[in-house]
This record gives sequence, structure tokens and C-alpha cells, in this order.
Amino acid sequence: MTMELDQTYWQHRYLESNTPWDIGYASPPLKDFIDTLKDQNMQILVPGAGRAYEAIYLHRKGFQQVFVCDWADKAFDFLRVEAPDFPEQNLICRDFFELNGVFDLILEQTFFCAISPSLRGQYVSKAASLLRQGGSLAGLLFANPFETEGPPFGGTENEYRKLFTPTFEVFCLEMAKNSILPRSQNELFFQLFKK
Repeated sequence: MTMELDQTYWQHRYLESNTPWDIGYASPPLKDFIDTLKDQNMQILVPGAGRAYEAIYLHRKGFQQVFVCDWADKAFDFLRVEAPDFPEQNLICRDFFELNGVFDLILEQTFFCAISPSLRGQYVSKAASLLRQGGSLAGLLFANPFETEGPPFGGTENEYRKLFTPTFEVFCLEMAKNSILPRSQNELFFQLFKK
């Protein structure tokens, strides 16, 4: 029987502290990518943000237009404590697929792998609709499929290229060089630009 990966499911995961994907800090490949960003006025969306370590890192570096989205409001408790000056109006408790807005960058970290693979085409369309022309989708994807039913759900570089290339220009899609040890050689860093 397939589980329903809905708002209730994710809220319970946080209430039960059942969040094994949570490494407790900003992922090193994403931290390095963030360090290359120059325009602190860019509008950045972190979907499925969870405890939002990358959003907190961006905020502390002076990026003021950072928006986090998660179905589970409980996930934002950590961000509210760690970054009490993070704008409350930038915390969006909603289904990613129902979001509106226009962003310069969507930062992907453990959201794509949490949704059913049947929704991946919709993810690509929705991400493109939320980005400005030439906007960027960047982050991490698992580099291999998993033997057990997810979440998380893995995939391969070839699958991702086929999925994204009709809508996005692939600037980078390669094995991440500085993943945490448990994810070493199983994370692809990617950066795509909306066509």
C-alpha cells in the first residue's frame, strides 16, 4: 500500500523527530555554492525547506529576500529560534505546487527526493513557472536509485537530464565534490537555467 506523502505525513515526521535526512547544518556543497552568490537582493526560494539551514546561512550572509516553503509548520520552529529576525512573512506553509511568485533562484535540498517520482514532471513545470526568464534552479540530487521504497527517492544523472533539458539549460550536473561522508559519491550538484 502506498503511503500518502501529504501535509499530515510530513507534520508527523517533524513532531516525532523522524528526520534522518536532517544533517543539522547547511550542506557543504550548497554552502560553497551560496558563497559564490553576489547579488544579495536576489529573490531565493527554498522549497521543502525543513529546518532551513541553507536559508539561515543565506540570511546571515545578508540575503534579505529568502523565502522558505514547507508543508509542515513545525519544521519552521528551528528557524524561528535560530534566526529570530528572519521575516515571518517569508515563511510559507503551503504545498509547493500551489505557490505563486517570481524568483531568481530556487535552491533544492532534499525536496525533490521527498516527492513521489510521479510528480517530477510537475516539479519541473512548477519550478520553471516560479523562475524569472534566465532564473536558476540549483542544488543536490541523489546520484543513484534506492532499493527500498522512499522517501527518499533516488535517480540517475541520465534520468535527470531527460527530465530537465526540455525546460532548462544544464550548466552543471556532476558528482558533488564535498558531500558529507554518508552521501559521498551519491550526490549530484546541479545548476540549471530556465530557457
